[in-house]
Amino acid sequence: MGFAQAHAAFSDLLGPEGVRGPDEAEATWGACTTGAARRLAGAVRPANADSIPEIVRIARAHGVALYPISTGHNWGYGTALPVRDDAVIVDLSRLTGIDFDPEMGVVTVEPGVTQGMLAEFLARGGHSFLTPVHGGGPTCSILGNALERGYGITPHTDHFGAVLALEAVLADGSTYRSPLTELSGTGGGPAFKWGIGPFVDGLFAQSGFGIVTRVSIALARTPERVRAVLFGLTDERLAEGLTAIRDVLRRLPGIVGAVNLMNAHRILAMAIPYPREAIGDDGLIPPGVVARLAARHRVHAWTGFATLYGSKHVVRAAQHDIVRLLRPHVRQFAFVAPAALYRVNRVRRRLGLQFGGFGRKLELLQSGLEIVQGRPNQTALPLAYWRSGQLPESGATMDPARDGCGLIWYAPLVPMTPKRVRRYIELVTAGTRAHRFEPLITLTSLSERCFDSTVPLLFDRGDHAQVDRAKACMTELLDSGSREGFVPYRIGIDAMAWLESRRLTQGSLAARLRNAIDPERILAPGRYG
Repeated sequence: MGFAQAHAAFSDLLGPEGVRGPDEAEATWGACTTGAARRLAGAVRPANADSIPEIVRIARAHGVALYPISTGHNWGYGTALPVRDDAVIVDLSRLTGIDFDPEMGVVTVEPGVTQGMLAEFLARGGHSFLTPVHGGGPTCSILGNALERGYGITPHTDHFGAVLALEAVLADGSTYRSPLTELSGTGGGPAFKWGIGPFVDGLFAQSGFGIVTRVSIALARTPERVRAVLFGLTDERLAEGLTAIRDVLRRLPGIVGAVNLMNAHRILAMAIPYPREAIGDDGLIPPGVVARLAARHRVHAWTGFATLYGSKHVVRAAQHDIVRLLRPHVRQFAFVAPAALYRVNRVRRRLGLQFGGFGRKLELLQSGLEIVQGRPNQTALPLAYWRSGQLPESGATMDPARDGCGLIWYAPLVPMTPKRVRRYIELVTAGTRAHRFEPLITLTSLSERCFDSTVPLLFDRGDHAQVDRAKACMTELLDSGSREGFVPYRIGIDAMAWLESRRLTQGSLAARLRNAIDPERILAPGRYG
């Protein structure tokens, strides 16, 4: 029993071009930014969703474990690798169907539909809707990110929260559909998330309960006006600033998108090359050097970024409220219109004016504003290359796994109170520096009550000692963070064992359900317990 015996059946179903052996599978999907390695049994690449039930039945008949991926660009969490050895990759990137209901603003996509594909589809059709983007880049799957409960900074920040319906193939080859989809007949597409009865759709997020082949997502409409809000905070005024940010989110729900706060370390990692010549004996940038670089490049201790969406009258009124609430606590407060910034950069380029580091800031800001308008780009991806400095040629598609980048994400939830945020910053700073990693901290609001934080551990993936330190640092952050209430919202493949060791009641119930529908653990064994 195994892939060797299943290979002929897979080839009969998919053709020789749809099946890969172990060596080719590892060459194609084996690279991972986390430094993880897995022994792959092989891979299958279906050209349409209709073949997936039979793929599952073949796998079950031959005792083969399957690990579905959308595009495999899950940077920092495992890329395309399975949790355990000897699984067969099910690469769904060839499934690129898009159905759109412009009246309801609901798009149904298959796993291979990327941020870039959806943005191009909407632009080509003249549809005034925003692509639910995030910083992973244009080649990342819309469906995959939603199922990982990813988030962005456009309206509908919570990407799984915007999922109204889905279809999935179960371990016995049967198909699950959301109840309102099955009950609606010809009455139209999904318009309400929760359906009727137990909310079973949620079982397919961050799990291995099925191979999801379609999701229907509510898109946000393109607003009449978009305004970015930029501000700086000192460490001394961080508490007052956090209270003001919380007030803004409470008073202006649906108008203010997510609020981002980035420490000076994180901004410098995006704005300047890695300062190798200034590294201390411990392998880190000394705090004094960080302070001097921040002063030279006019980077605040904390940089805030938010976006306003709405009609011109609503945005104008919101700006007045934000000025009243934020300005007393922040520095260099400014509203930026994307169109105006675009004109400034166009004139600057035409005249050949670089303005040194300020010109780089203007380019970064324009790219950031494209993202908040639902246009995906590669603005955030150079962070993965910061330590190596080996970026692809200008205009080339960035692939951190292919290009040897070392990156693991620590992504906990942080209650939005000054005391808890301050303690979280202390914990992360101490934990990362103890393992000789720079404390690059971002806080992104998920609501008026909670931030999600993302902390990248950047390292040389070719240095086994650095890989080991990164994994040890991640484990320490998970342990110390969870003890103090900073629970991860998402983890990578090497942290799945840590989650299982917590012995949560949720995990116990999930295991009982898996035993009922997938007793042989055919689908994504080990994934989230």
